[in-house]
Amino acid sequence: MLFSFYQQEFIEAGCDEAGRGCLAGPVFAAAVILPPDFKHKQLTDSKQLCETDRYKLRKVIEKRAIAYAVAQVDHEEIDRINILNASFLAMHKALDLLQVRPGFVLIDGNRFKKYQEIPHACIIKGDGKYYSIAAASILAKTYRDDFMKDLAALHPEYDWCSNKGYPTVKHRNAVLQYGFSPFHRRTFRVTDPQLDLFNGKPLAETEY
Repeated sequence: MLFSFYQQEFIEAGCDEAGRGCLAGPVFAAAVILPPDFKHKQLTDSKQLCETDRYKLRKVIEKRAIAYAVAQVDHEEIDRINILNASFLAMHKALDLLQVRPGFVLIDGNRFKKYQEIPHACIIKGDGKYYSIAAASILAKTYRDDFMKDLAALHPEYDWCSNKGYPTVKHRNAVLQYGFSPFHRRTFRVTDPQLDLFNGKPLAETEY
């Protein structure tokens, strides 16, 4: 069972991102404010859920949240400012879009760039500990997946419907064969001598 809140003094928003370790496409981030008494048996880190359950939970989150917002930073900005700063920027954009202003922000991970004058806490593996961060992880993931599925229609050779831009062997080999698409991040490595160690599976986002 996840925790409903980190502190009780202020309205609390959970933030998470998706797409940090991808070779192509934007990084997405979501911010979610849930009712203090929110509970759901199935809600957890998006990476622990199948695609069908993520989309079912997205409907629950969007219906029951006090406020939520999703934002993105594109591949060109990622190349300009680096993926870490782009992830922070996407979270800031999502917080900007919230219809309710939070007084405290929970961040998944161990680093964050302070948002305005609002206090925050960084929670390692927070998407498996707090409902608001888990909810943000699901929104960020599903909205990004939708975006990459749309892009896949323009460039089917990269298999984005399946890999969503993550560095699978098939995706990397396609880049080596066809070159970069207009949506690839130019500052990310396409080849890696350790790739064979992962048997064709994408590296975890925490590896990037």
